[in-house]
Amino acid sequence: MAIKIREIDHVVLRVAALERALEFYCGVLGCNLERDLKDRGLVQLRAGRSLIDLVVVDSELGRKLGAGPGQEGRNMDHFCLRVEPFDAAAISAHLKAHGIAHDPVAMRYGAEGTGPSIYLHDPDGNMLELKGPPNP
Repeated sequence: MAIKIREIDHVVLRVAALERALEFYCGVLGCNLERDLKDRGLVQLRAGRSLIDLVVVDSELGRKLGAGPGQEGRNMDHFCLRVEPFDAAAISAHLKAHGIAHDPVAMRYGAEGTGPSIYLHDPDGNMLELKGPPNP
């Protein structure tokens, strides 16, 4: 039996400041709070059909995972969120309104094929990609 992966289930990010991360992921990108386990140092956000887990670096759970985000404590390269609809101008304006810098739209290969995408960073320096549909 072959394993068939449909989409990202969840991504775990280690963050230095939870409120700043929540403002970015909920306030800017529109994620919703799924579960709040702050006593464990974990908050889970709903991102479409996927989850983004935020682990606070200085929490008990976060300390078990070693150095936090930064030049010597990188925890991942980037993760990609499929966006629909993908209106590059509207997305760019929205990010700018929130003071979020981003790279220009570029055509990149993803799970569904080659299509438009935008790279940006969250407040802790984690890189993410907002991906549109593949070109027909």
